Amino acid sequence: MSEEVTARQGKNEAWEWIKALGIAIVLAVLIRSFLFAPFIVEGESMETTLHNAEKLVVNKAIYYLEKPKRGDIIVFHAEPKKDYIKRVIGVGGDTIQVKDDVLYINGKRVDEPYLAQNREEAKAQGVPLTEDFGPVTVPEGQLFVMGDNRLNSHDSRAIGPVSLDKVVGRSEFVFWPYDHIRMTR
Repeated sequence: MSEEVTARQGKNEAWEWIKALGIAIVLAVLIRSFLFAPFIVEGESMETTLHNAEKLVVNKAIYYLEKPKRGDIIVFHAEPKKDYIKRVIGVGGDTIQVKDDVLYINGKRVDEPYLAQNREEAKAQGVPLTEDFGPVTVPEGQLFVMGDNRLNSHDSRAIGPVSLDKVVGRSEFVFWPYDHIRMTR
């Protein structure tokens, strides 16, 4: 009888492990699908804020609760098989213009402290960081996005505004490489 009890306990323990593993897999799929996802930065368009090959966590749930805001760093579907990461510069109804390397939103000058290092590098090359453009009015339901490395960014200046339904989520923090872990907001 002791062998029977041991066999039954072994089967129960195996079943419990299978259930726990199944629940873990379902939770992982749900979390990745609806809440958070990893993203790898490709290219230099967000330098010096984000660097090529850094891995970060994208909050996919935040925009179920609120709309993207100016300054958010977002991931969006830019092409059928390619996502981009850029900074939100303007939201629906905003008028965007850059004149003499200064950003204006709705006619008001906008300070962009995250561009300080890039501005210095552009100045050393004798070029503006951001060429003049606009005014451009962002349609409702869309976003105007630009990379922080304005000299090397394929963004709304070229591809046009980004529809809200193309937004994957907001960048929250860099988790790789370990010595560069930091918040991106």
